[in-house]
Amino acid sequence: MIATSCKLALFLALAAVAHAAEPRAWAVPTFESLGLYFNRAEPGDGCTVRYKSSGAWRAGYPLVYDQREKQYRGSLVHLTPDTEYTIELTSGGERVEFRARTRGETFPIGRTTHLPGGTADTTLTIREGGAADGWHLVTPAPGTKYVNDVFNLSDYNIVVEADYVILRGLELKNAGIHGVLIREGVQNVVVEDSHITLWGRVGGARVWGVFTGSDSAIYAERDAGHLVIQRNLIEHPRGGANDWESGHPLGPQAISLIDSRGGSIIRYNTIRSTEDHGFNDGIGGGQNYSFKGSPNRDSDIYGNIVSHCWDDAIESEGANMNVRIWSNYLHHTFMHVATAATSMGPLYIFRNVFGKSRVTHQDPSGGMMIKTGMNHVTIDGERVSTGLGYRFIFHNTALQPEGALDVFSSHELHNAVTRNNIFYARGRTYPQDRGAPPNDFQNDLTGGYLGGGFVKSMFLPGERLEWFLAPTMNKIQWGRVPYTRNGKEFAITDPMVQAKNPALDTGTRLPGFNDEFTGAAPDIGAYETGRPPLRFGRDMAPGFARAPWELY
Repeated sequence: MIATSCKLALFLALAAVAHAAEPRAWAVPTFESLGLYFNRAEPGDGCTVRYKSSGAWRAGYPLVYDQREKQYRGSLVHLTPDTEYTIELTSGGERVEFRARTRGETFPIGRTTHLPGGTADTTLTIREGGAADGWHLVTPAPGTKYVNDVFNLSDYNIVVEADYVILRGLELKNAGIHGVLIREGVQNVVVEDSHITLWGRVGGARVWGVFTGSDSAIYAERDAGHLVIQRNLIEHPRGGANDWESGHPLGPQAISLIDSRGGSIIRYNTIRSTEDHGFNDGIGGGQNYSFKGSPNRDSDIYGNIVSHCWDDAIESEGANMNVRIWSNYLHHTFMHVATAATSMGPLYIFRNVFGKSRVTHQDPSGGMMIKTGMNHVTIDGERVSTGLGYRFIFHNTALQPEGALDVFSSHELHNAVTRNNIFYARGRTYPQDRGAPPNDFQNDLTGGYLGGGFVKSMFLPGERLEWFLAPTMNKIQWGRVPYTRNGKEFAITDPMVQAKNPALDTGTRLPGFNDEFTGAAPDIGAYETGRPPLRFGRDMAPGFARAPWELY
């Protein structure tokens, strides 16, 4: 009896220690964001956020509650790399304070492999990795250019089988399937400043008997994660995806993550091709309608140019738990951002530019800006929806008249929140479904006459894909309008007039997302007048320098 009591006491003591050691709230960092998590049995009255690195507190965007997981989640954005922040969460009278540090952008090198200058024609396999305090860097010998050109006689240029590996400054050509293959479960791989081209098999529709697809410049197998893919030029796959005239596109991709472990950063890449050698998706992967997917969780996709896609420029589908997609220039695509499903959330899509959209080579009418959708799966005997994660869609700019036909696809949609978007489109703006849980669409610019350059007249286009707002824009004033000119009176029916730009100083405040606005209120759309422009692609990355394959 005494022994039993001692065992019970020991069990209770260990349980208490384990419970005490489990944090109530924590953060998962990337370079410029923190994903916040707060376990709470009841939602209370919402969850507010304050944070600071030094000085005064700043408000963050409120967290959202997941009833099934009993957890609040959300993100802090626009942070400084390698900086410690104090974070305060308040819900139902309970206050939790903790500290978290964003990731540093410099990786400590423990070992360097210098690849000899010239051209190699066999697959390079990296089997030896590094550690968190000493990565394995693979890069050309100083003053040389390394080219790996397997001439379609090997499936891959490079295979990474180890953790903590950096591939830097390489030129990879003519892989039979994938340029860089990151093996299942591998973590912490950086691919940067590289040029990948002419990879993959012939693409095409399944109705043509083509059953290969998603051959990628960079392909991460199942459960790989914590990848950094930055400042790469990924262009011109050997094959090409079919367009929608022959069914769902199937063909090459630039970057594919398969049921990722999350924690990835994809930034400042230039992804391009031609219409005849177009991608299926630019940045994508799988599995859709799942609780994992690509990029899964705690990931950032920003500063990229993605073009020439016959399906999605960016496919972010699966859990989408604290995934942030911002400041990307997406054009020559069918769908700008695909989000089917968002099973966990929240997903943040903000300050992107949605450019040209088309359906097929022959049909320029345009697709959708944002794909939605959901289904139900069975987990531990429970039927669970994959479509209840929150989507926050803020400050995006859709260009017209060659842009998307619809804002959202026609699929079922819940818990979507829009604010301050320029969403002029010829087709549907918001879904008509009124089912619970509801969506929240407010303060977007929608409707209007899109003919000619009316929407384009809102902007002052710059040489570097800049779309700042003009002070006025063209507008049709419907009806007969009286005029007096040179002492004469006359009337003009439906004249074009100049009107104040409706996007200037008419946005609503969104803590953490538009704090640095100028003027009376934030501007609507991706660009804020008086603030630095958005920058897209590898040439515009902070601190950009030419790579060895460009210099030698």
